[in-house]
Amino acid sequence: MKRVAISQSNYIPWKGYFDLINSVDVFVLYDDVQYTRRDWRNRNKVKTSTGVKWLTIPVDVKGKYLQKINETQVSDPLWNTRHWEEIKRLYGKTPYFSLYAEQFEMFYLSCGHKYLSDINKEAISLINRILGIGTTILNSSDFVMEQGRTERLLGICKQVGGTAYLSGPTAQAYFDEGLAQSMGVTVEWMDYGGYPEYPQLYPPFEHGVTILDLLFNTGPDARRYMKSFSE
Repeated sequence: MKRVAISQSNYIPWKGYFDLINSVDVFVLYDDVQYTRRDWRNRNKVKTSTGVKWLTIPVDVKGKYLQKINETQVSDPLWNTRHWEEIKRLYGKTPYFSLYAEQFEMFYLSCGHKYLSDINKEAISLINRILGIGTTILNSSDFVMEQGRTERLLGICKQVGGTAYLSGPTAQAYFDEGLAQSMGVTVEWMDYGGYPEYPQLYPPFEHGVTILDLLFNTGPDARRYMKSFSE
């Protein structure tokens, strides 16, 4: 069985996103679809002493209501240095910040991409390497696209030889499982419930923050607090 997942790219996503990646053989960044504002594409949550806050990459959206994710450009060339300084300020005293600081500093300070999807893919790839995730990462723009919401997803799945499609639970509202069955594709739904808590700064505990929070607080033990790793 060859398992495939397809999801829009997010900026430094939460742990569940990486569990989805680690649960499949091929993960496709669904980047040639419409960019959604005030969503996870260009921002994620971090913990602070006064609560959870957004860390946001400024992007050019004025008058571009129908632009795709892979067409969305950064509007502030200094976003990367500002984000790195904020991450150092918020997480510099966590137990394992120093273990990963060099890798993330290199990513942020050398990140000259002008397109959001390129930034997200590089960050996701870096975090995959840290976690030991070997899943193949592809872009949806590299595929021949079918017409229809479910048809597009299943078309990508079939083009990479997928026999099983793993999806987040929200897609159940529109995904045509009968069509998948007729095409010989088994459909599975990701369960994001039941995550254990880990040592985290600034209680109360919050699951829905960037995976950087988990890495900096637990280091090499991060995989123990995720659901897709057997050890």
